[in-house]
Amino acid sequence: MSAPDGSPVGTEHSIGRLFASATTEMSALVHDEIALAKAQLKKDVKRGVTSGGLLSVAGLVLLFSLPMLSFALAYGIRTWSDWNLALCFLLSFLANLIVAGLLGLIGFVFAKKAKKGRGPQKVAASVKESAGVLQNAKPHPRPELPADRSPEAIEAVARSSS
Repeated sequence: MSAPDGSPVGTEHSIGRLFASATTEMSALVHDEIALAKAQLKKDVKRGVTSGGLLSVAGLVLLFSLPMLSFALAYGIRTWSDWNLALCFLLSFLANLIVAGLLGLIGFVFAKKAKKGRGPQKVAASVKESAGVLQNAKPHPRPELPADRSPEAIEAVARSSS
């Protein structure tokens, strides 16, 4: 039977091997944190693009609809009422402004959400927390080595420090 790293069960790992394992795990953690930051940043960029697209559509609607809608609406109002034609054109322009304002408002809401995106900040806080935990980790005090360096004495020291 063997451990997940391939070594026999019950064998003691050297400090170098443990340090290499910890370094590998930290490296994997940092890579995962970077991948998470990229994913969250991609989400924020997508929101920003959506808001930019909606704001552009709002501008285009206002630009292209003004001539056609203004004339159609003004003459329609004139047909239904006997108001002055200038007042009818002002009312049709007001209707176009309301439509463009609603589209612009929706675009600004998406822009605000994209600006508030705190994905990378969350990842940075998580990395700082992980680093803080590792900085506060203290090694166990090592007992004094016996004067004789017989295998039994070395094994006793190894058992007492684990």
